[in-house]
Amino acid sequence: MLLGVYGRSDFNGLHSRQHDEEVQFYAFDMLVSDGEDIRNLPLTMRKSNLARLLARRVGGIFLSEFEQGEIGPDLFRHACLMGLEGLVSKRADSRYRGGRPPDWIKVKNRQHPALQRVMEAMS
Repeated sequence: MLLGVYGRSDFNGLHSRQHDEEVQFYAFDMLVSDGEDIRNLPLTMRKSNLARLLARRVGGIFLSEFEQGEIGPDLFRHACLMGLEGLVSKRADSRYRGGRPPDWIKVKNRQHPALQRVMEAMS
């Protein structure tokens, strides 16, 4: 992730490769621990394992913050007001599966420039 103005992610700046020295890695899930496949553990347990590992600030890797509870609509509204691209919501008890599992929902801000570029490319 490349943080731009006000600490918000700068997708265009990241892809320009002009700021590579400023890029930071944010981890949001953990699939293997000590060589053991933990994809079948619930998301909450995987995130707990990840938080414990990153508490030592392993090589500049940061834990991506996450919220729990029935706050999706309010959180999405605020993400849009902040000019963010959108949110990904996941069930706390979900196991990891590749692809687009039905219990992981991606909601995009229709006003974000990234979505506008996709719409233009499709027309």
